[in-house]
Amino acid sequence: MAVLSTLRSQVLRERLAQFSKVYASHRPAVQRVLNITFVAYVLGSTYLSLSSRSGKQQDSSGSRKGRGKPKKGEAGKPAKVAVDAVFYRRLGHILRIVIPGIRSKEALLLIMHSSLLIFRTAISLYVAALDGKIVASLVRARPAEFFWNIVRWLLVAVPATWTNSWLSYVQNKLAIAYRTRLTKEVIKQYLGEEQEQGPDGKIYYKLSNLDDRIKNPDQMITHDIQRFSTHLAAIYSNLAKPVLDVILYNYQLSQNVGAEGLMGLTILVNGTAVLLRYLTPPFGMYTALSAQLAGSLRHTHSRLAEFSEEVAFMGGEHTEKLLIEREYAGVMEHEHRTLDSRWWFGCIEEGVIKWLWGSFGLVLCAIPVFFKLPGIETVDLGSRTEGFVTNRRLLLSSSDAFGRVMYSYKDLAELAGYTARVAELLETMEDIRKGKFEKALVSTASHEDNSKILRSRGQVVESDEIQFENVPIVTPNGDILVRSLSFHVKPGQHLLIVGPNGCGKSSLFRILGGLWPIYGGVVRKPPASQFILIPQRPYLSLGTLRDQVIYPHSKADMEARGITDDDLLRILAMVQMEGVVEREGGWDAAREWREALSGGDQQKIAWARLFYHSPKYAVLDEATSLVPLEVEGRMMEHAAELGITLLTVSHRPSLWKYHSLILHYDGQGGYVFTKLNAEKRLALQEEKQSLETKLLEVPKMRERLAELKALASSES
Repeated sequence: MAVLSTLRSQVLRERLAQFSKVYASHRPAVQRVLNITFVAYVLGSTYLSLSSRSGKQQDSSGSRKGRGKPKKGEAGKPAKVAVDAVFYRRLGHILRIVIPGIRSKEALLLIMHSSLLIFRTAISLYVAALDGKIVASLVRARPAEFFWNIVRWLLVAVPATWTNSWLSYVQNKLAIAYRTRLTKEVIKQYLGEEQEQGPDGKIYYKLSNLDDRIKNPDQMITHDIQRFSTHLAAIYSNLAKPVLDVILYNYQLSQNVGAEGLMGLTILVNGTAVLLRYLTPPFGMYTALSAQLAGSLRHTHSRLAEFSEEVAFMGGEHTEKLLIEREYAGVMEHEHRTLDSRWWFGCIEEGVIKWLWGSFGLVLCAIPVFFKLPGIETVDLGSRTEGFVTNRRLLLSSSDAFGRVMYSYKDLAELAGYTARVAELLETMEDIRKGKFEKALVSTASHEDNSKILRSRGQVVESDEIQFENVPIVTPNGDILVRSLSFHVKPGQHLLIVGPNGCGKSSLFRILGGLWPIYGGVVRKPPASQFILIPQRPYLSLGTLRDQVIYPHSKADMEARGITDDDLLRILAMVQMEGVVEREGGWDAAREWREALSGGDQQKIAWARLFYHSPKYAVLDEATSLVPLEVEGRMMEHAAELGITLLTVSHRPSLWKYHSLILHYDGQGGYVFTKLNAEKRLALQEEKQSLETKLLEVPKMRERLAELKALASSES
């Protein structure tokens, strides 16, 4: 038995020796295969690690809830944001906007950034080798060699510092270029192309009034686009550079310690990386929810500033404080939850990446010291020290790069959050441009008759006259104010519109201005550019006094029309405001005009703007409520002289004589459209007021009569 065991051991040793001999002869080919396999593994695993985890989560949720366009979850919860197919589709769409072509500025900056990243990796490889040479010269006690290596160290510092500074500079330039390109595209869709009219325009209005998906477009256009651009510029260097470093550093490491050890290290690292990915919290969803909560808090503050007067009069400070504190508490609760997740995940992440993987690397660096590798000659202490230091430096750099690949999932998840916000804005604007709105409807909208109207669409025909044929007046939330409205106004026929609040007076103007969709019938009207609206509180823009009169024209547009400042002064004289030019310091004076001018002066400026543009039709919504009667009459007469047809909403009887037609809503869905006899209507109005006054005295008369009867009966 002992002899048999000895023979078996001898045969085994011979076979091992034979295998080692064959392996050593073919080791270069094996090394190449292992290196190619490692590169393919790094690229493939990086892609899969950034997509499969969230993709599986989406598939599992999709099997329960169905597929399609991502929507808000149940109970108003935000849709889950993850690094999945939806993210890559959205990102691809946005990338085509920010990088429109290979010859664009952004593409050239990206190429320059890539070149600098490769150059920095090459410098890092050189420095790793130089590090080993410096330590080896110390171990060998060779001062000349040591100082020469120090000189080389200082010389390589010049391109290294230059490259690092340029990388930061180009990355910031890339973020600015992305933001500029994306902001221009969003603003172009938000405010429309120059001279854009019709149903495709006015996105900024429809986004806020006809659709509920975007609550704070101002934050999305400013803050979210800026954060998205910064993350997009950083994600390239945070992802592409580490992947490149892992490949190059590990290739060099495989030349020093053998590809076999590198593959063993890869298996160990991959096993722990799977656990780390499984424990990673949903940072993308956290980022999107944080932006949404911050926008809601900002919106609450902006509403308080906008309606500060109403709140002050009603004493609503305590209620508004509670609302703001509630929004702030929601933001803080989310931030604390996110910080807690980052804390415990940071502990696990550092323990695995820095310490556990570091111990694996030390074992790898020790392989050439403790084991005889085929093809590597026996070396002295200095060479072993040089090899260990170089390998240790390469390993630390590779470990850092691999760690950054792992960290990049968090960066990519945060980018997914901002991508979801920006994509939601772009997709919503595209839907609105196509006439697709999502808004909460009133309960009556689900009734069969009402639902049929809401599913229908009317027709708009361009004409010099205004004619409604069986047009329903419907608010954005589905409330049907008038089921079928028909009337006809020719140029020069001034229309007075009256009725109780909420009956559809302003809704009619919004349809004429192309702001609201038409749910049936035929509307014949001039283009929206032939209308000017003067509300009770006119809009005054940021700019000079001249800008207020000629808005939305610029000074160059005014001069192109052959109009001078003297012409504007004559227009102001017509509304008895010629003194405002001298009082405010000239036409080029800039103020916050909503504060500098009284309510009456603001209405006069709006009328001056009307006379400057001289459109075919003017929509007046209580536009003279703060103007003296004599000035009101003068402005109405001058508008008629300019050939402007007036569509007026007003409760002032003094305006009746300037109109020939009346549209009277009864507030119950009915209306009357007829000719207006101002004198007869005024006489009836006076008689009505007289009778109402007398009727108010009837209770007092009856009370006095009862007293007189009581006195008479007591005396008798």
